Amino acid sequence: MTQTRAAGAVDGQGFSYRPFIWLAVATFSMGIDGYVLAGLLPQIAGDLSVTAAAAGQLMSVFAFTAALAGPVLGTLTSRWERRTTIALALAVFVLGNLIVGIATNYPIALGGRVIAALGGCLLNAAVTGYVIALTPPEHHGKALSFVLGGWMTATALGVPIGLVIGQSSWRFPMIMVAVVGTIALVGILLRLPQLHLPGGSLVDRLRPLKQPRLLAGLLVTTGILCSSYTCFTYATLILGPHFKAHWAIILIMFGYGVSSMAGNAITGRLVDRFSAIRVLTVVLIGLLLNSILGMVALMFAPAVVAAVWGLVWFFSAGVGNGGGAVPQQARLATMAPDSATIVIALNGSAISLGSALGSALGGVALTAGSSPDGLLGVAGAILAITVTLHLLVTRATRRATAA
Repeated sequence: MTQTRAAGAVDGQGFSYRPFIWLAVATFSMGIDGYVLAGLLPQIAGDLSVTAAAAGQLMSVFAFTAALAGPVLGTLTSRWERRTTIALALAVFVLGNLIVGIATNYPIALGGRVIAALGGCLLNAAVTGYVIALTPPEHHGKALSFVLGGWMTATALGVPIGLVIGQSSWRFPMIMVAVVGTIALVGILLRLPQLHLPGGSLVDRLRPLKQPRLLAGLLVTTGILCSSYTCFTYATLILGPHFKAHWAIILIMFGYGVSSMAGNAITGRLVDRFSAIRVLTVVLIGLLLNSILGMVALMFAPAVVAAVWGLVWFFSAGVGNGGGAVPQQARLATMAPDSATIVIALNGSAISLGSALGSALGGVALTAGSSPDGLLGVAGAILAITVTLHLLVTRATRRATAA
C-alpha cells in the first residue's frame, strides 16, 4: 500500500484534529442537506404542488440512491488518489444541491437529489476511509467523532440557520448547502494531504457480506437509521400541533442538533475507554424506551404534558441517534479488521438504506392513515427488532472470539 501520512495527524504522543478540519466542513454541508428538508416539508409541498408525504420522498430518493450507488462508485474510484476522490464527490454533491435549489418542478428536484446522492455517498465512504487510514486504532473513536461532528454541528447550527432563511423560500437552504460545500472543496484542494490506498473489485467490497454476523451487524445500522428517519423526516408534523410558531420549530431543531452533538462527543470518547458493544447496547435500549414513552405521552397525555414530553422524546432521540454512529462503526471495524475500509463503506450504504426506508415507511404509514404520533410506535417496533439483532450479533462475535 502506498500512503502519504498527514503531517500532524498523529505525533506519537497525542492526536491532532488539524488535518481533518476541512473534512468536517464537508460533512457539515452534508448534515445541513440531510436534515434541513425535514423542517421545510410544508413549504416544499406547497411550492412544488405535491403532498407532504411526497415532499418527504426527496429525502428517500437521496438515501436510496446513495445506498445502491455507494459500493459501485467506491469500487470504480478505489484506485484513485483519495483527495481527488473526495474533491470530485463533493463537487458533484454541490452541483446536485444547486439543481434542487433552482428546480421548477418536482421531477427536476428529484433529479437533483439523485445527483447530490451520487456525490454524497462517495464522499461519505471516501472521508471515513481517509480518516481510518490516517489514524491509529486507539484514536479511531476521537477522529471519527470529530469528522462526524461536522454533520452533528450542522443539525445544531446549519439547520436552524437554514430554516430561518427557508421561511422566505425553501430554496435558499439548498443554495447555502452548495456554498458551504464549495468552501470545503477549496479547503480540501489546498490543505488536505494526498493519500493513496490499494484498490479493489466490487467482489472484494462485497466479500464481507458473506459473513453472517457482519451482515447482521450492518443491518443494525440500517435499523437505527430507519427508526430515526421514520420520525425525523416528519418531525414538523409530529411536533407542529404542539408548537405552532415557526420560530418554535427552529429552536426545537436547534435543540435536536445540540443533543446530537452531545451524543456524538460523549460516545466518541467512551468508545476509546470502554467496549464499543457495551456503549452501543446502552444507546439502543435507551432509544427503544424513549420511543415507547414518547408515543404514549404524545397520544394519551394532556396537551401540556404531551408538549413537554414531546421535547424530551425528540432531544433524547437526538442524543441516541448522534451517539450511535461512532460505536457502531468502531464495532464493525473490529469485526473485520483486515477489511475495515470496505466494511465502513458498506456501513455508509447501510446508513443510506436505513434513512431511505425510514422516510419511505413514515410516508407510507401517514398515507395509510396513521397519525404523526403513531410514527413513534413504528420506530419503536423497528428498534425492538434492531436491539434483538444487535444482541444476537454480540453473542455470535463473542463466540467467534472465544473460538
